[in-house]
Amino acid sequence: MSKRPDHVRAPAYLSKSPPVPVPEEPKPAVEYGGPKGHEPTRYGDWEAKGIAWDF
Repeated sequence: MSKRPDHVRAPAYLSKSPPVPVPEEPKPAVEYGGPKGHEPTRYGDWEAKGIAWDF
């Protein structure tokens, strides 16, 4: 960003901008009712109760 020349001033009636808020850290996603263990689609197949099939 370039700097404003010294002879150019902001109007006196304008207030300073408030500081930009720092974003919060996102919380990890929680899955409710999903399968236990590894993600069943990790190899492109779906697995349920020992049976695997392709999409």
